[in-house]
Amino acid sequence: MTGITGFSLKGLALSFFTRLPRPPVRERATAEDGTTAHGSPQPVPDDDATGEDADGRRDNADGQAGDRADRPRMARRGAAWTATALACVFVLSALIAPNEIGRLTPGAFVRVPLEGLLGAALLLVLPGRARKAAASLLGVVLGLLVIVKVVDIGFYATLDRPFRPMFDWSLLGAAMEFLGQSIGRAGAIGVMAAAVVLLVAVVVLMALSVLRLTRLAVRHGTAAARAVVVLGIVWVACAVLGAQLVPGVPVAAVAFDRVLQVREDLLEQRRLAAKAADDAFRGVPDDRLLTALRGKDVVFSFVESYGRDAIEDPRFASQVGAVLQEGDRRLRAAGYTSRSAFLTSPTAGGGSWLAHATLLSGLWIDNQQRHHDLVTGDRLTLTRAFRRAGWRTVAVMPGNTRPWPEGAFYGHQKVYNRPDLGYQGPPFNWDTPPDQYTLETFQRTERAGAGQAPVMAEIPLVSSHSPWAPTPRLVGWDDVGDGSVFAPIAAAGDQWQDVWRSPGRMRTAYRRSIEYTLSTLVSYVETYGGDDLVLVFLGDHQPAPIITGAGASRDVPITIVARDRAVLDRISGWGWQDGLKPGPNAPVWRMDAFRDRFLTAFGTSPAPG
Repeated sequence: MTGITGFSLKGLALSFFTRLPRPPVRERATAEDGTTAHGSPQPVPDDDATGEDADGRRDNADGQAGDRADRPRMARRGAAWTATALACVFVLSALIAPNEIGRLTPGAFVRVPLEGLLGAALLLVLPGRARKAAASLLGVVLGLLVIVKVVDIGFYATLDRPFRPMFDWSLLGAAMEFLGQSIGRAGAIGVMAAAVVLLVAVVVLMALSVLRLTRLAVRHGTAAARAVVVLGIVWVACAVLGAQLVPGVPVAAVAFDRVLQVREDLLEQRRLAAKAADDAFRGVPDDRLLTALRGKDVVFSFVESYGRDAIEDPRFASQVGAVLQEGDRRLRAAGYTSRSAFLTSPTAGGGSWLAHATLLSGLWIDNQQRHHDLVTGDRLTLTRAFRRAGWRTVAVMPGNTRPWPEGAFYGHQKVYNRPDLGYQGPPFNWDTPPDQYTLETFQRTERAGAGQAPVMAEIPLVSSHSPWAPTPRLVGWDDVGDGSVFAPIAAAGDQWQDVWRSPGRMRTAYRRSIEYTLSTLVSYVETYGGDDLVLVFLGDHQPAPIITGAGASRDVPITIVARDRAVLDRISGWGWQDGLKPGPNAPVWRMDAFRDRFLTAFGTSPAPG
């Protein structure tokens, strides 16, 4: 909201200083009855306020007794002034603080909060009991909205979007799991308990602050009313003239946005259900699905946090670009070709499963409720299409510590969660095995046997997951074994506690983890590829804003690699660019568009209608 500081400070000072007590007047009688000739007490002259008599002698008994009597009273007044000042700061900060950390600057607080003026006017005109009830209610509501603002700050910092009340509560479970893996279950419970206590304290303190300021305003009703009128005129003038230093996000706007968001989310649920039911590929016969890929092993690999910034941001582009350029050279020498472009992910900074669901289902899955609605339905996913067409379908999920019931919805016949991988080495970054171990396990269990049917695999690679340390290094594929070979690498690598001391070190660690995963994919194709392998690798989302900065796109690179040129000939009409690295002008599709285009390119277009 618009605002000018001077009038705001004037109003605050007027209401605050009118409450200041007058200095105590010490009196000295001039007559035997202690009064003047007019019968009124005689004030002590300034030069006698120290407690000395006319002869310069200090009246120790009276002076010390007076000082002792004044001290508790002055202490109470000082505490009251401090409490009032803190209540002002608390309420004003709640009203005008932004909900994005990037906008948390001194200029963002130079505003006149319209909600505060309306609230003050309402409280001034209400009668006693109604006033107290309204002040308490306003305090509670304001406290809750402050919590929403704080949560917004966290969401913008990690997921590059605001909190969505209708859908995001379910993320508390994922947060608890992440904390448990990072600091232990007891520590996670302690953090959550402390968070609950803090949230309750915010609401209670906000309610008490509003009640205190209400009593102050009523005690000085005339001055408070004048301040509200003056500041209201200032707000109207600024609004008409468009005067503002920094655009703000008022509490009322936050609340109103959440109401609109809930309404829109309800409408989106109905649209999603209608779109999921209207699937042109549902009725395509099995023998017409994916005919151009028959006999191929097809691997869809999601590279954690591999976003457009990894190949275009100057802080990463030269090193990551060099890895892709060298990978291009090596794969071309081995007879492979590749095509690349960009997809726009439904998420950023986290929520990888939403990107997986979007790519495989052809629906825009950008929140947990949509994901729940999807996996409880019967949508034809890419995995189901491959299964219907005769492929074995597997998922290798190194990030899953527990059974993954959603695998049945996607159509996976076999799911390898982290405990199923048999990893005996040290944990890296997010307590996971290195990507090389994940790919080697997939190769050994699903591709090495003779006479096996072609396999379609979904394999998220998570070595580039935060906290990006320690970063693995490639070893000989024959040396991978049970993973214990990686122990010296983990011991010698940077630890996340050191990396997270500065954003610069975090970005360096992020870049190195992306380089490692891309190098691992290239090495896998070189070592285990052939005419029967088709690799589709892509980012799931951009990393958190602490890595990219504010305002990053949601685009992620996607690449298809094959040695059989007939495979890439099928997508010649897509306009994708040659090589592992898409250029700035490469096509950009929404991620939910990929399923239909892929099924059409490698199979048969569905009948219209």
